[in-house]
Amino acid sequence: QVKKAWEQRRTVEQNLNDMGLAYDPNKALKIPSAKELLQPMEVVEESSDCGDEMSLHIKDYVTKELESEAKAPRVKNFRLPNNQVTWLTYLMDKYKDDYKAMARDPKNYYQETWRQIRNKIKKFKNIPEQYSKYMESHKKQSSVESS
Repeated sequence: QVKKAWEQRRTVEQNLNDMGLAYDPNKALKIPSAKELLQPMEVVEESSDCGDEMSLHIKDYVTKELESEAKAPRVKNFRLPNNQVTWLTYLMDKYKDDYKAMARDPKNYYQETWRQIRNKIKKFKNIPEQYSKYMESHKKQSSVESS
């Protein structure tokens, strides 16, 4: 949205002000000094300046689109690295649920404890994209072995 509304002939500050975005965050959100904090608070009534300020922004659609984008739910794409998946599947195939034996395995190069291994396997099982592939290949192997 920012790229579409950008005008090359205007400065960065002018472009951002037109869009209703802050160029200098220190000016946009003033942090009170220690002296100002110690002084008694004055009651400030809301004025209609905010409405006037918003009408100055020519390209309000940019901020509205950015806000809607930020509020949109995100899709989680968490995946374990392939080398870790192959190591975990090797351990699961060899030891089933015996995490203490997994910790003693010679391929446990990083000397992870049985609890660390258990947590990694739990993570792996909670990633349906990767775990389903493992289960499918595991079912194929078991059906070949049984026939």
